[in-house]
Amino acid sequence: MTLDSDQVERAKHDRLARFYRVLRYLAAHPEGATVDAVAGFVAMSRRTVYRDLRALEGEIGIPLWSEDGKWGIVEGAFLPPLRLTLDEAVAFFLAARLMAQFADRYDPDTGAAFQKLAEILPPAVARHLERTVDVLASRPLDDGLTRHLRLLSRAWAARRVVELTYDAATYSPGRPPRRSRVHPYLLEASATTRALYLIGFDESRGAVRTFKLQRILELSLAPETFDAADSTVVQDDLGRAWGVITDQEEVEVELRFAPSVASLVTETTWHPTERVTRDADGSVIWRARVPGTIEIKRWILGWGADVEVLGPAELRDEVAATYRKAAERY
Repeated sequence: MTLDSDQVERAKHDRLARFYRVLRYLAAHPEGATVDAVAGFVAMSRRTVYRDLRALEGEIGIPLWSEDGKWGIVEGAFLPPLRLTLDEAVAFFLAARLMAQFADRYDPDTGAAFQKLAEILPPAVARHLERTVDVLASRPLDDGLTRHLRLLSRAWAARRVVELTYDAATYSPGRPPRRSRVHPYLLEASATTRALYLIGFDESRGAVRTFKLQRILELSLAPETFDAADSTVVQDDLGRAWGVITDQEEVEVELRFAPSVASLVTETTWHPTERVTRDADGSVIWRARVPGTIEIKRWILGWGADVEVLGPAELRDEVAATYRKAAERY
């Protein structure tokens, strides 16, 4: 029998909810619990509970222990309970909605976190959040990305050096992967590229670099730790970026927007360094200083014929060349 899409989504949701009930029972019994006791609590068979316990370890990455017929959660595996006001919980709900819009892969940890959040929300809001979890759960899994994200989360929290193999061929075709030892300073998400990034000190380059998680081919924890970076400096550097790239030379970008989009441009602050002026014809001159032009170029191209690059000259030439190639295709 083939399940329809609604049945598949319900099955995924039920599985996540069951995982949460199993973990809640184990958390309430730090001395450990038998499979029979867990099965009675979640109203499932012993076989299902065994399968769920293995999945919690293998798929979700929850550290469990098993001894003398009992199962339990390794001490320190969970953070203390988080007490939220309704307004704070709604802020997390909005974050979940953004994840649903931009995530192209399903992350089980994200789904579990939002499932827990739904438990404390009023029913009217919780129903929407549960639907959001269903949407996320319908996306394909990327076991490698999930594994790397979990490992980097632990390295970031414990200030452990990581060793990675990185595919740098995107901007340099034919370039072989390179090995690096990196101090994880920050994990960052980008709505522009729908991707996750590691920002950290690259020992081989002697400088802070940005690594896209989807391009990390191999990753492992090194035994060494590193001194914590100045979070103010890291955040200040990130605040200068257009997205997540902070390791490029800073340039002054100058654009002219057509009168037809002037209101759209000026109603949003696109960058903290931007300066905006209006010309007599209603057009807008927009200026900002950003690290490199890789990320802002994508934004500029999104405005089509309603924007003209005035500077720098190299960026103007790149955008013009892109439009010429596009015109040739049409």
